[in-house]
Amino acid sequence: MTDDFTHATLGKTGLSVFRLGLSGTYRPGKDTIHQAIDAGVNYFFCYGFDGQMTKTLREEFKTKRDKLVVSTGAYNLLVGHPNLRRTLEKRLRQLGTDYIDVFLFLGVNKPKHIGERELDEMRRFREEGKVRAVGMSCHDRKFIGKLVSEGAIDVTMMRYNAAHRGAEQDIFPYLATHDPGVVSYTATRWGYLLRRPKGYPADAPIPTAGQCYRFVLSNPNVDVCLMAPMNAKQFAEDIAAISKGALSVAEMDFMCKFGDIVHERKKWFM
Repeated sequence: MTDDFTHATLGKTGLSVFRLGLSGTYRPGKDTIHQAIDAGVNYFFCYGFDGQMTKTLREEFKTKRDKLVVSTGAYNLLVGHPNLRRTLEKRLRQLGTDYIDVFLFLGVNKPKHIGERELDEMRRFREEGKVRAVGMSCHDRKFIGKLVSEGAIDVTMMRYNAAHRGAEQDIFPYLATHDPGVVSYTATRWGYLLRRPKGYPADAPIPTAGQCYRFVLSNPNVDVCLMAPMNAKQFAEDIAAISKGALSVAEMDFMCKFGDIVHERKKWFM
């Protein structure tokens, strides 16, 4: 549930979050992560192998555990299933914490990749107090829509940007009944929304990263939009952009039209 443009409650989890979250995917540096915390960012996604993020959060958790929200999880193996409990215990050790705020089954591409067995096991983690919320990241929007309509997960992490707006039909209309938290990623569509498409006029504008994040956050259904800066300069630009608030009607029109062009050129890319 969006409280305002910069802050939200992460669905039924009740967790208060800054709406720009940080992923360490591109190794932005420990100083950048500290800067993010100083700037008010409190939602962090870590893979487990991204040492900059796990080590920095471990340090910060010593004095700020109740102020920071960490999301992590176990990876879909495509063939077979990961040991969810072993992964959870490993993340707890890596982060030096007694609980994970949001534990996800990551990289689900098809319904067969996650079933009641996995969902039940993650729910047991929640009942044990080792996690506060459970969910998954998934590329199958209709499957996400089904699960959120059934109240099967507390949080969904999914792709949403100006070139991929299918969540507006496949997921968002099904959120109201059970109020799961919504976390989006790849606001820039892996950088394609920041590049000039082939044949696009040389003198025509292209979006900035800030506009891409503001596009996502202009949708009140999204609680957190993950950013993945490469360095402190990019982080500063990203965090400064949201002070401009929601996109204007003209900006939204521009982003949707540019997104359509990018999608048309790169339909094969998810």
